[in-house]
Amino acid sequence: MTTQPVDSPDLWAGLSALEEPPAPVWEDPVPLAGSRKLTAFPVGSLPGWLREFVAAVAEETQTPVDLAGCIALSVLATAAGGRSVVQVRGHWREPTNLYVVVSLPPANRKSAVFGLLTDPLYEAEQQLRTLIQPAIVEAEMTARLAKEAADKATAKAASASTDERDQLVATAIALAQTADSVTVPVKPQLLADDTTAETVTSRMAEQGGRIAVMSAEGDIFDIIAGRYSGKPNMGVFLKGHAGDRLKVDRQTREEYIEHPALTMGLCVQPQVLDDIGRQDGFKGRGLLGRFLYSVPESLVGRRKIEPDPIPEQVMETYRRHILDLTLFLAEWTDPAVIQLSPEAVATLTAFQARVEPMLEARGGIMGQIGDWGGKLVGATARMAALLHLAEHLTKGHTVPVAEETMRDAIALAEYFISHSLAAFDSMGADRIVERARTVLEALRTHGWREVSKRDLMVKLSRSEFRTANDLDPVLALLEDHGYVRAQAVQRTGGRGRPPSPRYLVHPRLTDPAA
Repeated sequence: MTTQPVDSPDLWAGLSALEEPPAPVWEDPVPLAGSRKLTAFPVGSLPGWLREFVAAVAEETQTPVDLAGCIALSVLATAAGGRSVVQVRGHWREPTNLYVVVSLPPANRKSAVFGLLTDPLYEAEQQLRTLIQPAIVEAEMTARLAKEAADKATAKAASASTDERDQLVATAIALAQTADSVTVPVKPQLLADDTTAETVTSRMAEQGGRIAVMSAEGDIFDIIAGRYSGKPNMGVFLKGHAGDRLKVDRQTREEYIEHPALTMGLCVQPQVLDDIGRQDGFKGRGLLGRFLYSVPESLVGRRKIEPDPIPEQVMETYRRHILDLTLFLAEWTDPAVIQLSPEAVATLTAFQARVEPMLEARGGIMGQIGDWGGKLVGATARMAALLHLAEHLTKGHTVPVAEETMRDAIALAEYFISHSLAAFDSMGADRIVERARTVLEALRTHGWREVSKRDLMVKLSRSEFRTANDLDPVLALLEDHGYVRAQAVQRTGGRGRPPSPRYLVHPRLTDPAA
């Protein structure tokens, strides 16, 4: 019996439908980067006397507490930097200097906050100068008299008879060597403002390896980028944070610093951070990864007209404690070693275990700022030592850092994670994200449901995407976030380069209701 073929349109349509792959199921795409929810400054992590002053400054000036809190950390680092280190574990020690930058728009009374926080440092500087002034006068007088004696001996030797000349020359040489050996102490300096890289280096060399740059403006970034020299000059700022040996050997000067300790406390306008991201001189050098960033919300437009003034007792306590800490540590030549208690070490180790997965290049919240995140645990140890010194003042080197103090430092570190991510967004540190937004806009504009790299290159600006290879990390990111899907490449078996993949595009890019 012969079976006749069935010629049914419905049947053939059904068979064709079975052969076609099912329509892809799309989940909601993950936004590339939205406005970040910023952590509030943990003012409760500061020791009581410092907490009260920071809160009072914020109230009187009607500024975010973040500003006074971050500058307070810089003030502590100015007092302790170059004069103390924190022993973390094994051979791991961290100096106690910090780089902190706060980003705030104009009219936020930044100078007033800086003045209130840094006034005791200038007073300490003046007291140190007063104490050393007699020694300076004595050394200058001794050097002048020694030089005059050497000059007279030289003149006498020059006019002496032959048989007397050798003895007189020897006397002149001895007196000249004595004059050269007299060291005149330099005037103590804690703070610098309008400065250059060369000046910072010289000041650190003069001041036993430490100096602080505290400024309510962002000019220092222009100077680092090479405003005057025409090329970036970052060496002292890189080594001054890490404490790496610094040696300058030029025709005009020769300077050597065994353990440089530079502190920076800056407040800049948001535009400064935007500009930094566009300057090639800052890319890939590691300087931006050394700063702790704060980007608080401005209070302009919502400020009290008659705020509460700073209580006199609160201000006096702050002044006295900063003076005591600064003057006490100024006497140290070998640094005071701050020890961690076993509980503090365990707490820091647990925090390090939490931070490490955050640095994963793909998926970690700090994956795109790994240089910054890789320094976070060390910065946390530094902050713990500074909080400890603020708590114990002149006795900080005699007792170990407590677990609670380390927890307070970790709260500050978590604050800086949140704000530093926002700062790097502003600086455009992750150019791949910016380029991904450009590609997304192209996909929306042209309505592609399927696209190739060639399609994109025809429409994209060659100034941003010079070659098709520039699209690879961007498309990988968009695929990770669920905006596109790479289709399997159909290999022909022939020679030559395999065809590049085509990408399915999330239907929501062309139809928001999909």
